[in-house]
Amino acid sequence: MGAAAKAVELEVDGRAVRLSHPDKVYFPEKGYTKRDVAEYFLAVGPGITRALRDRPTTLQRFVDGVDGESFYQKRAPKNLPDWIPTAAITFPSGRTADEIRPTGLAAVIWAANLGTLTFHPWPVRGADTDHPDELRIDLDPQPGTDYADAVRAAHELRSLLDDHGLRGWPKTSGGRGIHVLVPIEPRWTFTEVRRATIAAGRELERRMPDRVTTAWWKEERGERIFVDFNQAARDRTIASAYSVRARPHAPVSAPLRWAELDDAEPRDFDIRTMPGRCAEAGDVHADLDEHAFRLDGLLELADRDERERGLGDLPYPPDYPKMPGEPKRVQPSRARHEEDEDGEDRRDGGDDEDRRGGRDGGGGRG
Repeated sequence: MGAAAKAVELEVDGRAVRLSHPDKVYFPEKGYTKRDVAEYFLAVGPGITRALRDRPTTLQRFVDGVDGESFYQKRAPKNLPDWIPTAAITFPSGRTADEIRPTGLAAVIWAANLGTLTFHPWPVRGADTDHPDELRIDLDPQPGTDYADAVRAAHELRSLLDDHGLRGWPKTSGGRGIHVLVPIEPRWTFTEVRRATIAAGRELERRMPDRVTTAWWKEERGERIFVDFNQAARDRTIASAYSVRARPHAPVSAPLRWAELDDAEPRDFDIRTMPGRCAEAGDVHADLDEHAFRLDGLLELADRDERERGLGDLPYPPDYPKMPGEPKRVQPSRARHEEDEDGEDRRDGGDDEDRRGGRDGGGGRG
């Protein structure tokens, strides 16, 4: 065994950021190392910095590479440098924590040294962590569907957003899915933003009933694109633009122009190809933060859904406290089984059902 490579220092935004064990392999199939990951983030610096700037951010760390265990680091590490600020966030339980709040590229490289491949920024800024400034719609392909199905849904979603005075910026998830980001005024709560997301999902479902679903329970989704509305819930996040995903070929979440969606191949965007794209085209989402739209149109749609169609709230993730107006969290087939056993509906929406929801429901990190 040869001696391990010595730590190196990278000059980033006028700061020397230490990179320990730079030759440590993170992607065995490709042979990509920690240094390769750091150099990728340096190459896409303006884009990843824009995507994270001033946002409380959860770090998804792979200290032994993609074949090892990973974990989400929500609380700022104890060894956080004093030049990386934090922001206080409140979890659904009411507990609070300080998360890192990147304000420059040096913070990204510092996190990469800890094994961070994927950054999960909250849709808020440090100055106001209770009012999102971004509505994020996650189009999640279910078994039997693929990226092309997500593209069709995304185009219809673009039309839907336009009908309600909104504009979205699409990106690949790093897998088969598509994320659409809508910058909004930070005046609505997480609950209201989630309600607007549900309204958009239901309208998309009405427009494409055979292709799109908002069904939380997997057994009801079929071969359709799932609009994962709970990614809009507090403490639910999606991978940022330019984040690296933990798959063997090191794909990344790639910002796209709408005109590129049809011809794009998500596998083509990885840590080797994305720097060239950025050098040629720049950050194609660079203007996103120049806009801030209002949610009045979608919230009015939510009101009409409730008033005229009897469509209220949908289930929250299983680890959430019971929310006002939320339907009972119970798998439909289980509910039918319980009713059939003795002719009574024995659902109580308690902790037992919440835990089952975690196995059979939707969600997860995009």
